[in-house]
Amino acid sequence: MRYRLTFVAGLALGYVLGTRAGRERYEQLRKSVRQISQNPAVRNAAESAALEGRQLAGRAFHAVSDKIGDRVPESVAERVRSLRERGTNGEDDWGTSNT
Repeated sequence: MRYRLTFVAGLALGYVLGTRAGRERYEQLRKSVRQISQNPAVRNAAESAALEGRQLAGRAFHAVSDKIGDRVPESVAERVRSLRERGTNGEDDWGTSNT
């Protein structure tokens, strides 16, 4: 799903940058994107996808850490700890909440 959204966003950006329709068409597209992004169904889908991704990442982390245990170099372990702590502020990089 993430790659599909990235592709669509890239396609839209390419169209906007490549078109000669001018500012009017750009503003029309921008308004449409804003309306779509403010749609409660889209926001809920984005938040649920982000939550599911965090849950899957947590399960993967526990599965890997159970298998490799203390064999991870300390520098890698410290980096993982810092990344996990960074994600505990209640909001992810996409602006969706952790709820």
